[in-house]
Amino acid sequence: MIRALNENWALFLGMLMLMVANGLLATLLTIRGASLGFSDFTISVMQASYPLGALAGTALAPRLVENVGHIRAFSALASLVSIAAIVHLLTSDAISWSIMRLLGGFCYPGLYVITESWLNAKSENNTRAQVLSLYFIIQLAGPALGTALVGFPDPTGNLLFGLVSILISLSIVPLLLSGNKAPDYVAPERMSVSGLYKISPVAVLGITIVSIGVSASYITLPLYALQQGFTAAQASGALVAALIAGALVQYPIGWISDHTDRRYVIIGLGVITTLASLWMALDTSAAHIVYGFVLVAIGLYPAYSILTAHANDQLKLAQIVPASGTMVLLLNIGLLIGTLLGPNSISLFGGRGLQFLLAGLGAIVALVALIRRVQVAAPTETGDVQVVGVIGTAQPGVLQAEALIQEEDPDAGQLNR
Repeated sequence: MIRALNENWALFLGMLMLMVANGLLATLLTIRGASLGFSDFTISVMQASYPLGALAGTALAPRLVENVGHIRAFSALASLVSIAAIVHLLTSDAISWSIMRLLGGFCYPGLYVITESWLNAKSENNTRAQVLSLYFIIQLAGPALGTALVGFPDPTGNLLFGLVSILISLSIVPLLLSGNKAPDYVAPERMSVSGLYKISPVAVLGITIVSIGVSASYITLPLYALQQGFTAAQASGALVAALIAGALVQYPIGWISDHTDRRYVIIGLGVITTLASLWMALDTSAAHIVYGFVLVAIGLYPAYSILTAHANDQLKLAQIVPASGTMVLLLNIGLLIGTLLGPNSISLFGGRGLQFLLAGLGAIVALVALIRRVQVAAPTETGDVQVVGVIGTAQPGVLQAEALIQEEDPDAGQLNR
């Protein structure tokens, strides 16, 4: 791991700044929007503009990289995201914020594609797993650190938006200073959703539902906490606690799923999410809100990695990379739906609508996995779980797919997505 860090520290630093900025901005917009008097519906539409933009960005950004190259594409996209952050600062209306959130959602997938493919080009077969581990630690820790920054004193309301812009602008510096030549890049082919569903219904349904829950909890927790009397610092702190808990259990739960039928693990995570959500619906005291969302994070956040691993267990070698793009598409569809549903659910059922939404999503995931477990036996040969961060981002999953291919074929040449 030390070797991987020494060889790739500049790119890791650039990605860390991107992830911190993204996590900070997502939480800051919810809290600042509430203080400006935005309704729950307005906040949901504004935040939903990010995954809506990411749906387009995930499809078009790889083509942009292919056409104009890594450096030009990264510079253009980072500049646009930095501008978007500043526009949030200069305006206070929901329309301009939504447009800038849409722009950010479009640009971020391209930034991830460039950084991931560059890291992949710099990584040799014998260090690829180490690079992968460090990369996903950054994917999980970055948003948590960004969310924690929301609690810092900002009397003028300008500091944190400016910090987002600075971090995004600085993220390009490590990439520009990297000694490696930009790698060749070919945009990936896609597998249809129906094609993936025929191979793994659990993955298609599970990824979509889990992504709804992840975005609903991530975007709505600060807003719900504010309405329960939390300060901005306390609301962001509750989300940080949930993010840290979700990150800490990723690897243990992944290890468990590598040693049993993954659908048992998916069932268990769904049950945890459901029970924790129902507990929060019954007990709405401040302390239990925090504990409850920590348990929900433990149930929801590792599930995407387990579901992608379950899908890869069913796929042929040539299907892994195309299927990765389809799973990212499903992820963004779920994020979009969850961002719209989460804030608007708060006021339902006597102020317990968010809890019942999350409980229902957990129950559906568990039920789908249980039905498929009864119908179909587990595959005899499975790969290892590759932890994937999904919090507030659109993850292309380049390194995950290529690492799996390298494990299958260690003599394979450098592959593009």
